[in-house]
Amino acid sequence: MQTGTKTPKPVSKEEAEKIATKLVSGKLAKGYTVEADGTPYRSSGDEGRDTGIRYQLLNPVEEDQVPLLLRNSRHVMQEKHDGRRLLVRKQGDEIIGINRRGLIVSLPATIDAAAREIPVDFLIDGEAVGDILHAFDLLEVGGIDVRQRGYFDRFTGLLRVLGDSSSIHPVRTFVESKEKQEEFNRLLQAGVEGVVFKDRDAWFNPGRPASGGSQLKFKFVATASFIVGAVNKRRSVSLLLLDGAREVPAGNVTIPPSMVMPGEGNIVEVRYLYPFKGSGSVYQPVFLGVRNDLERSECHVDQLKFKSSEEVLV
Repeated sequence: MQTGTKTPKPVSKEEAEKIATKLVSGKLAKGYTVEADGTPYRSSGDEGRDTGIRYQLLNPVEEDQVPLLLRNSRHVMQEKHDGRRLLVRKQGDEIIGINRRGLIVSLPATIDAAAREIPVDFLIDGEAVGDILHAFDLLEVGGIDVRQRGYFDRFTGLLRVLGDSSSIHPVRTFVESKEKQEEFNRLLQAGVEGVVFKDRDAWFNPGRPASGGSQLKFKFVATASFIVGAVNKRRSVSLLLLDGAREVPAGNVTIPPSMVMPGEGNIVEVRYLYPFKGSGSVYQPVFLGVRNDLERSECHVDQLKFKSSEEVLV
């Protein structure tokens, strides 16, 4: 931490809060952390550089499609961890993190240390939750690109690479119909974010198909990414979504005292119960955090999951 001033003379409290919010947002974008658990991060010095690497993104499925995915032997099932998507690459002594925009980001020191313990070079895909990486895919190993191997083959290779790694854990993966159904029920009762289904024979394909695809997600809770339209009084912000090129209001969300206030124009993740059909505003929103790995174009009204009137009444 460093002390200093950002204005040549004193300003009002409102103006000072705007300046502080903008400063914190900029630091977060560079990889700094304000995690409640004080997770230390390690910088590579290349933060913000585009690696050219792109993620394979998942398409959502409706509830009526889930039984078939649970019954068939084509798709494996995993828990959808509620963290931030993160690729970790090791090349010799260099360890970097890569966000879903393909930009280099700082890594939690524990993940960096765990990566250094692995004796081979690799590129691993996973979800970072605090100081743990929940790894679910292996894209490169020992200098060899394995993206065109089937998913289950890549995941088996991942298990061999990780061994007993302390802070990079392979996600639990379920193959048989009975075990998938039992785990699905357990995760539903546990109140986790959701599950992911992956075609065991599919190659890694960057991007997101217009529909379907080999990797699918089903959320138990509704979440969406919003643009902050304005910072309100009493620790709340207004939310916007894109409808074509037009910005439309989607309500407000309160920011907990323990979390940093996002600034105008930031992208934030919000959990909600359902959206109102007339206004599009979300009901019972809960602020989850700032998303520095998303583009404005991803904050579209198509994210919203509407319920029938009967479900809303229940």
